[in-house]
Amino acid sequence: MIYPDLELEIPEDLGRVHFVGIGGAGMSAIAHMMHAAGVPVTGSDRGSNYSTKALEAVGVRVVVGHAAENVGDADTLVVTGALSPENPEYLRARELGLPVLHRSQALAWLARSQRLVAVAGAHGKTTSTGMLATALRGLGQDPSFVNGSVIAGIGAASAAGQDDLFVIEADESDKSFLIYDTQVALITNVDPEHLDFFGSRENFMAAFVEFARGASELLVISSDDPGALEVLESLRAERTADADVSVAPVRTFGFAEHADVRIVSVETTDRAVLELEIDGERFTEQLGVFGRYNAVNAAGAVALLTGLGFDPGEALRAVAGFTGTHRRFEFHGEPAGVRVYDDYAHHPTEVEALLESARSVAGEGQLIVVHQPHLYSRTRMFHEEFAAAFAAADHTFVLEIDGVREAPDPTTTGALVTESFADRSRASYVDDWDRAVAQVVELAVPGDLVLVVGAGTVYRIVPQLIDALSGTPGAA
Repeated sequence: MIYPDLELEIPEDLGRVHFVGIGGAGMSAIAHMMHAAGVPVTGSDRGSNYSTKALEAVGVRVVVGHAAENVGDADTLVVTGALSPENPEYLRARELGLPVLHRSQALAWLARSQRLVAVAGAHGKTTSTGMLATALRGLGQDPSFVNGSVIAGIGAASAAGQDDLFVIEADESDKSFLIYDTQVALITNVDPEHLDFFGSRENFMAAFVEFARGASELLVISSDDPGALEVLESLRAERTADADVSVAPVRTFGFAEHADVRIVSVETTDRAVLELEIDGERFTEQLGVFGRYNAVNAAGAVALLTGLGFDPGEALRAVAGFTGTHRRFEFHGEPAGVRVYDDYAHHPTEVEALLESARSVAGEGQLIVVHQPHLYSRTRMFHEEFAAAFAAADHTFVLEIDGVREAPDPTTTGALVTESFADRSRASYVDDWDRAVAQVVELAVPGDLVLVVGAGTVYRIVPQLIDALSGTPGAA
């Protein structure tokens, strides 16, 4: 794991830039933006994927595999936080004395001359960023944006616009959201996470307070989320204690009676119907996405847009034009009458919200989940909470953990989650993907919904599931 140096002065001229881990969603988006801006870009990754192929299609040289020689004649290295400090390209750049930028610092460099709209929060960042980018375009604007996932209606995770607004998904996991010079901040919620990095809940909360304080023009924040309310209370206490403390105007959204953008009602069907009250007027639209939690995200986006001066009704209609992002309850097919979806949820709060909405979509059918835990530390910390959240499914198959940036821990497996189920008959730990697929096929019948859940590599099981459910020869 490589953490950003918050004190590093980012060079104005990056020269030739080499991305290590260029195939990731966020990294590839930034690489595209730099390439479009005329910066010479190269990159490497451990494998080829959709993102690397898209970069190659526009002329970016991408090497599969990591080796010191891949750095070539680069002047600057950009790394993803998940990179090992032992990566040969990272070590080579250090040996040469090259500036090494964390992904967030490269993004800050891209946005250095525009009004930055930064979306932060433990959950809902990607969706909210996608909503804002989509809505601003629908309102006749041309913003720049970088999102953590491809936005369905746009077909890209990033784009360089001609207007002064630059909308980004700001990652709190390693404090990198504090790097940005933020004019407008949207905080979706503040649910303590990444405590392996922060060390304590207090440190996590303090980082969000600092982020909120850094918004120079407008702060948009939930009126309902306990963590968000704690952030607001800290800001108010600071202002009371020191009259010189400057806090941007605050605009709230949620179900609370006092919210500036108040959610009056949400009807959850395949697509949510959202009714809002703003300045005494009510506005209703059917959204392009499903679920109560996405309706809350939409209210946050509308709160920000109206805070920027857009008409409330037009803002809500523009947000309703958003139809989702890659790996956020993404529909993949209906083989043999079984609907297959995929979602990035990897925290108990996200899982709980996802399954509540997925249950409404499943209707009378079974809700069958295939889950890959993400990180040993997160699984150890939240295995009971995950089990409680997945209890909303009819059956959950838990795979082995994707440890990604962490050292393997043989004492922590996916069984830790299944053993925490109150009703263990509704959960199975399966450490072999072929067996997991076979068990899903044995259980599923027409009308059921299969939901693949996790932030790691579990999305790769989706084609295997679809082949097996459809009876394709050779499938598990």
